[in-house]
Amino acid sequence: MSEERFSIITYMHEREAQGFGRRASVGLELDKAGESDYRTARKALSVDGHGKDDVQTQADAVFQQWVQDIRSELVTLKGRTEAEKQLYNETLNRAILGYEEDRNKLLAIIDDLVSKRRRTDLPPAASGYSTLPEAIFAEIIGLNVLELVLKHKEGLEEIQVIGRQIFEVRNGTPVPSPYQMPSSRELERIQQNLVLFNNDTLTPRKRWAEVTLRDGSRVTMTGFGFTAEPTLTIRFYTVKRFDLTSLATDELETMDATMKDLIVCLIRSYFNMVVIGPTNSGKTHLIKAIIGEMDDNERIITIESRFELNLKRDFPSKNIVEYEIDEEDSRHSGLQAFKLALRQSPKRICHAEIRDDDANLYVRACTRGHDGSITSVHVGELEDVPDAISDMCMLDGRGMNSHRLTKRITEYVTQIGIEMAVVKGKRKIVRIGEYEYDNEEVKVTDLALYDNMTERWTFPGKLSHRALQKIVKHDQDGFVLLTNLGFIKKEDDGIE
Repeated sequence: MSEERFSIITYMHEREAQGFGRRASVGLELDKAGESDYRTARKALSVDGHGKDDVQTQADAVFQQWVQDIRSELVTLKGRTEAEKQLYNETLNRAILGYEEDRNKLLAIIDDLVSKRRRTDLPPAASGYSTLPEAIFAEIIGLNVLELVLKHKEGLEEIQVIGRQIFEVRNGTPVPSPYQMPSSRELERIQQNLVLFNNDTLTPRKRWAEVTLRDGSRVTMTGFGFTAEPTLTIRFYTVKRFDLTSLATDELETMDATMKDLIVCLIRSYFNMVVIGPTNSGKTHLIKAIIGEMDDNERIITIESRFELNLKRDFPSKNIVEYEIDEEDSRHSGLQAFKLALRQSPKRICHAEIRDDDANLYVRACTRGHDGSITSVHVGELEDVPDAISDMCMLDGRGMNSHRLTKRITEYVTQIGIEMAVVKGKRKIVRIGEYEYDNEEVKVTDLALYDNMTERWTFPGKLSHRALQKIVKHDQDGFVLLTNLGFIKKEDDGIE
């Protein structure tokens, strides 16, 4: 069963070709009288004569009312248990987003709903479909031109729609799509389908909505008034189980073998790390690969605003507790998650993105025994990270000395910084630095730098004496390896 058969594009074009482009402003009840009206209308359409347009409009009105009736049925078919309800909503979402298996399931459900009404013998209002369920499916589930974009899903990371404009994101770079939405109204129709099937709303009173699929794909929508034009952003879940070795291959080139060995040693030596970089630069890929290198028996607690890492799914043997927070709900906020996490004996904490409210708790965790933790921060340069976290900590009104706080963060929270970027279509680590606080200033020693001219990494800096003491304590084999790789000063070779 091909996707083209269900395509809303084909459906709309053939409707127009047959004179079914007009929508009636009033609906008819779907009872025997309505069914009779539809039969009469279809019969009349086969005969040329006066009033043909009125009959077409009437037939179209009846079909549209059937569409609304089936749409309402789909919304109410939730299942008995919460798990069944979630699974059903997931099927609806994925069908709308073009997943073939789920589209076939929905077509079968629609076919069943139509059969129960004994209407399987009625042809659809639009020609080109052999059955009424197919025509109804195209009207309810169709994504218009986005279906054509979804047919080329290989490497597709995100679809961005602004009014009629469509951008496709591949390799972290958005490019204009060859397709355009026919109108903003059609985009709003797709938005309403998505919010309807998720018991959400997108109205003049609430002009935004978000839908998250079980596989991690996320749909963000805004309406007129909140943004100048309606928008739809589909961010597909593309984070695979990459390990550091894969990221160091010629295919991905996120790092090279030397950097991989360095990062592995830093992980085993329990350095607290922070990752920075723009959206789609590969931060989540890297964080997931780093967590993959951690000891399976160590308790790891992750805190995310949306489940994107899906660590327990990909690392079922790891001792992982995953939190998904909701900042609009104080009972399930990042602050509450941190309070609970610290009572669950974590060895390491992975905080997807450090925020204002929970900055103090993350700093406390890193300074009170939870070494080897990792987070991300939205800043432009590695040098800005300690001050940015310090500013977040100061927002809660506590009387703290800013210089002492920045020193503490530099030495205990942001021991190693990693900067990500998209370079010529590939996600790369462009900088790895070790933090030190000297003369009341934050200093970063560059251990690795990406050279855009040579398209290679250089390794200008050496690890500090303090860092080497930490490495010797936890990973003596790593110390030997880093010595051979040139990350250690000669005078520190015999450190104990």
